[in-house]
Amino acid sequence: MAFRLDDTDRKILVELQRDAGRSLDEIAQAVGSSKTPVWNRIKKMREAGVLKQQTVLLDAEALGFEATFFVLIRTSEHEADWQQKFLAALRARPEVQEAHRLAGDIDYILKVRVKNARAYDTFYQALISEVRIYNVTALLSMEEIKSTVALPL
Repeated sequence: MAFRLDDTDRKILVELQRDAGRSLDEIAQAVGSSKTPVWNRIKKMREAGVLKQQTVLLDAEALGFEATFFVLIRTSEHEADWQQKFLAALRARPEVQEAHRLAGDIDYILKVRVKNARAYDTFYQALISEVRIYNVTALLSMEEIKSTVALPL
């Protein structure tokens, strides 16, 4: 059963998505409440699984990760053993920021963040040496126009 959010819960979530590093006092003030009720609501949302982990967003380019590739993968293999091996290979690679199984002509799409094209080739060579893949198309992102992890509450 889904956790029922009221307007105050939504306001708290919007503020947490904006910057979860702010003090509880600042978040409470932004949502028009006081510290203790906001803390109790956050605790309940954590316990219900609405709030997962708290983390920090890093500036990839400032750290030298200047290339983002979207990798389209088609496979002719759909057995459970192949899929487990493929998923394990993806999970083991920190370059893979996102991986999605798709409906349609393409089986998987990956978002891969690396320092440059040479680093992508190293990633690609390692992946295809571990898992048999029918077809791979890599698309280099020329410009990131929008990126967010915030949900539209």
